[in-house]
Amino acid sequence: MTAGTPEPVAGSPDPAAPPPPSVYNVANLLTLLRIALVPLFVWLLVQDGLGWRLGAFAVFAVASVTDKIDGDLARKYGLVTDFGKIADPIADKALTGAALVTLSALGELWWWVTIVIMVREIGITLLRFVVIRYGVIPASKGGKLKTMLQVLAIAAMLLPGPLDPVRWTLMAAAVVVTTVTGLDYVLQAWRMRRAARV
Repeated sequence: MTAGTPEPVAGSPDPAAPPPPSVYNVANLLTLLRIALVPLFVWLLVQDGLGWRLGAFAVFAVASVTDKIDGDLARKYGLVTDFGKIADPIADKALTGAALVTLSALGELWWWVTIVIMVREIGITLLRFVVIRYGVIPASKGGKLKTMLQVLAIAAMLLPGPLDPVRWTLMAAAVVVTTVTGLDYVLQAWRMRRAARV
């Protein structure tokens, strides 16, 4: 260190480090857009007519694509923020939850399917907060597969036409993977807590 240059105070931010990303970035805006599309999607879904149903499918598809895009942008350009970490999973669960509940309310999906998926999603989210003092439960490949299957199953349920074998096969796969990955997260949380107490 050169003479006359003050030494950094312990705990102070590194002046050479890049500034944290602004919360007002494109990734977070896409997340907010996904949340904003949820009521529009539900409104379109409860309308009668083929055109409305196709509109609901289109909105769901656009909202689902933004989930992929905002995550890629955040990682690629260093736009990950605390707000995004919280808002992104909320947006995902709001979209899939609204779709499942509305489809069940319309009599197109068994309520037990919606309940199983929603209990798992909400339960694991709460579990992450409970064990955060011991560590973070990372997203697994199974969790990513679960999300993909849920989106594909819901999309198939939204599309009109004779697609019943495809719809129910995808939904059955989504329920199985959702349940199995949920149990895996519970096991990880139990092991993490047990290790922290040893």
